[in-house]
Amino acid sequence: MRIDIITLFPEMCEAVMNESIIGRAQKSGALEVYCHQLRDYTYDKHNRVDDCPYGGGKGMLLMAEPIADCYEHIWAQAGARPHLVYMSPQGSVLTQEKVKELAGYENICILCGHYEGVDERVLEEFVDEQVSIGDYVLTGGELPALILADAISRMEPGVLAEDVCFEEESHFNGLLEYPQYTRPANWRGREVPEVLLSGHHARIQQWRHEESLRRTAASRPDLLSKLRLTPKEEQIVQEILSKNEKKE
Repeated sequence: MRIDIITLFPEMCEAVMNESIIGRAQKSGALEVYCHQLRDYTYDKHNRVDDCPYGGGKGMLLMAEPIADCYEHIWAQAGARPHLVYMSPQGSVLTQEKVKELAGYENICILCGHYEGVDERVLEEFVDEQVSIGDYVLTGGELPALILADAISRMEPGVLAEDVCFEEESHFNGLLEYPQYTRPANWRGREVPEVLLSGHHARIQQWRHEESLRRTAASRPDLLSKLRLTPKEEQIVQEILSKNEKKE
């Protein structure tokens, strides 16, 4: 997979994407990440990429032409039209399902917004979708872009050691992740659940699944409405929901 990021702060993005698992994936060839300085695509002698909005109002807008030129340059480099995502508080909220969907593209391009946003015409001309990481506003689109890029990257073959590394994590299958423990077996009087020490893999898997259900029902019951539960799973969920109601 190839990921391109259009940004005013490429060094900031490279500092994150060149480290740890994602950095190693780039070195191994499992992933390509390119960060593009938007100011390199302006014709203004001062390298300005923003201007005042028509109609007045506070703040500045990113101009359409530098973004278009940068995106078209990436398009030519990649040899095919990249799927362009604009990080915006007006976009659909990022979920694991959206991450899985975006991971299916061979080339993703992420546009980082700034100031009061971007000229609407570039959205109409090039942007395929807008994505938000939550219902709040940040000073720029770099942090959201890095979150999206990281989430997509770890889904790619060869980035993580095994697919199970992400398949059992929170949200991948619609549930929150089960509790996990490491040595020692007794820490300050708190014991690791006996089933995890049993070596019985089927029982361990069943325990983990049921604990995921319990944790999801206790912390994020809204997620359960999207799942098809078995009668036993429904029973576990109802027990947790009943306990929550009694506490309230």
